[in-house]
Formats: sequence, structure tokens, C-alpha cells
Amino acid sequence: MSDTIIKPGTRLHSQVCGTGVIVVRPGSAALDLRCGGVPMSPSADRATVGEPQSPFDGGSLLGKRYTHPDDDSFEVLVTSPGAGALSDGETLLVVKEAKPLPASD
Repeated sequence: MSDTIIKPGTRLHSQVCGTGVIVVRPGSAALDLRCGGVPMSPSADRATVGEPQSPFDGGSLLGKRYTHPDDDSFEVLVTSPGAGALSDGETLLVVKEAKPLPASD
């Protein structure tokens, strides 16, 4: 997936662990979307080609949305957790925090 513009709804899978994601918002720039330090694949074939590389071995959490720390126009939802951490090239993606609800007073 190196430097590819991806569409909303695209499903991607890790090549080094069980992580699977769906693109919620594709962002405005091309990404080098990786998991465990290895490019993600659109193929549902879960054959692994190794193990997550350090420092990209922090794992991904089921049901969490991840975004780029410098560009929150990109967002993916983890549909299958795994041992690999999500990244854009060498930049680790971060868990998107929930927005606080307004007071109901």
C-alpha cells in the first residue's frame, strides 16, 4: 500500500499479524499505511510473512479508531486486533480520543 490514495470502506489486512482495518476517512494525502512495520494488503489472505518489527510491535486494539498525529483527516477502524502497531511509514498512528458530550443541565 505504499504511498497509495485509499477510499472510504477499503478493508486492509496486516501481513505480519491478525490486524484488519477498514478505512473510515481516507485523508487528503497519499499514505504509506503499515502494520508492524510492513505495508498492509487489500488481500484477505492472512498468511503472515514474519513478525512485527520493533518499535511497531505495540499492537492494535479492536474497535478503536486510529488517526495520523499530524493529520486527523485520516481515520481507520480496527476490525481485527493484532500484535502489530499501525503507522504511516515510520510515524505511528494514534488512538482517536472520544469527544466529550455536552452537559445536559
